[in-house]
Amino acid sequence: MKVLVIGGGAREHALCRSLSLDSDVNALYCAPGNAGIAEVAELRPVDPLDGEAVARLATELRADLVVVGPEAPLVAGVADAVRAVGIPVFGPSGEAAQLEGSKAFAKDVMAAAGVPTARSYVCTTPEEVDEALDAFGAPYVVKDDGLAAGKGVVVTDDRAAARAHALRCDRVVIEEFLDGPEVSLFAITDGVTVLPLQPAQDFKRALDGDAGPNTGGMGAYSPLPWADPKLVDEVMASVLQPTVDELRHRGTPFSGLLYAGLAITSRGVRVIEFNARFGDPETQVVLARLRTPLASVLLGSANGTLDVLPPLSWREDAAVTVVIASHNYPETPRTGDPITGLAEVAELDAPHAYVLHAGTRSEGDAVVSAGGRVLSVTATGSDLAEARDRAYKAVARIGLDGSQYRTDIAAKASQQR
Repeated sequence: MKVLVIGGGAREHALCRSLSLDSDVNALYCAPGNAGIAEVAELRPVDPLDGEAVARLATELRADLVVVGPEAPLVAGVADAVRAVGIPVFGPSGEAAQLEGSKAFAKDVMAAAGVPTARSYVCTTPEEVDEALDAFGAPYVVKDDGLAAGKGVVVTDDRAAARAHALRCDRVVIEEFLDGPEVSLFAITDGVTVLPLQPAQDFKRALDGDAGPNTGGMGAYSPLPWADPKLVDEVMASVLQPTVDELRHRGTPFSGLLYAGLAITSRGVRVIEFNARFGDPETQVVLARLRTPLASVLLGSANGTLDVLPPLSWREDAAVTVVIASHNYPETPRTGDPITGLAEVAELDAPHAYVLHAGTRSEGDAVVSAGGRVLSVTATGSDLAEARDRAYKAVARIGLDGSQYRTDIAAKASQQR
């Protein structure tokens, strides 16, 4: 099978790594990729947002499957362009991807499907913003209606800051604050059948102790020792299957990866948000634990044949990912700094710990930073404590001037049994 992965972040590196280990995959390409992905896939230049260019590349490569990784190309309809030339695609249509592209659209789908979520208002004027903020009170939860690379959400007790963020958005969703721990649950679907993956928890705030601004994610772990064993079944019945069914009934079938961001509140499970693709950094830990070869599952989603596949198989190992970010992330991250220690991790820590590239590029023989979140160090172990120890030992080998990372990823969970 020839597979083309579109994107160039840590999520796509994790996907490419898993696909490179799949015996069904005999040719693997990534466009545009990054310095780390080049070690496991052949890189090709392409504008990920140009559907015609992606379709043309897939045709030239005679790809059997195209995997569209990032949200922006999905919302832009890149998957539609590839399907139009007859090549199977893992990823929803541009219309179905509005589940992530528009918070207001997602709320409408959830209301129609009876999916539990936070009460909310969609606001377009300062007057509506003020009314919504007053209605809910602090903590204020303000979400840009459109894509914002994981940084369009403000949660704050400061009304002025919440209002300022709302007024910077053309359209904003203001909703009630949901108490309780957050969980990420992925599901692969072909528009009818839904296969849930294992739950994970990510860390959105930049600093230890969940302090600092929201980011695209600073780390993650799986499994969740504190979660109810029935959680996945509950979310399947109350969230994932009803959402897929509602979109199909609307004539907008959703195939690909449906990501549910959940809050386990005192009143039960509530959906915080939906994403239309694998989430970063949760993908890194979930795929590290997946035993089933990945290509056949993604192709089953693209071809509508998930119902004939055997159940997914999972490793007993735990997995932890720690994100190394650039100086001043998430504000205006510094780029162009050399990265050292990658060879040491590969030599001394593999196979239990490895580095996945996000914002990197090659300059001659060197690898330098090229974005806010630069690397993800992922490690596995017999339990979270061992995986966490391996992850941070590998992190310590990496040098990046001015870089930052959280030191408390999976710290509390690793102490639970």
